[in-house]
Amino acid sequence: MATMPTRTEPARGLPAQGPLLQEAVQAFAARWYQALDRHDEVESVLDLLIDEGLEMRFPETTARGHSGFRDWYQAVTHRFFDEVHTLREVTVTGGTPGAALARVVVNWQAKIWNPPDANSQWLGFDAYQTWTVVPGPDGALQIAVYVVDDLKPMPGSAQL
Repeated sequence: MATMPTRTEPARGLPAQGPLLQEAVQAFAARWYQALDRHDEVESVLDLLIDEGLEMRFPETTARGHSGFRDWYQAVTHRFFDEVHTLREVTVTGGTPGAALARVVVNWQAKIWNPPDANSQWLGFDAYQTWTVVPGPDGALQIAVYVVDDLKPMPGSAQL
């Protein structure tokens, strides 16, 4: 598991606890999901993630560092299409002066095609997540730890 930075003063790019931090993390989460929906090039998505110490726990795997994320991203961008992530909630729940801990709830809907099925299937889930967000080298926010705590299927959703 990634360790949280230990600093005595707030890091550049990470506002102190309060409304500004909440707004910054919420805007960052929206940017993250927009990139996933567009299936942005992996190199641009990596800018949103630390490398050393990155831990991303998904239901199907745990990805570590940029290399692990690349493998996961390659798999999901070739499996899911017509993705729409709707951010329902972002709540900064704590952290340290150099890292913010946030609870994130996102509704994820997509289609999947399993060859040789004649039709694609619709997927719909509410994903409950915990993130640790830190400032990167340029001061922009980055994900250090990303955990999918729970996935709740919507009525009528196919299974993953």
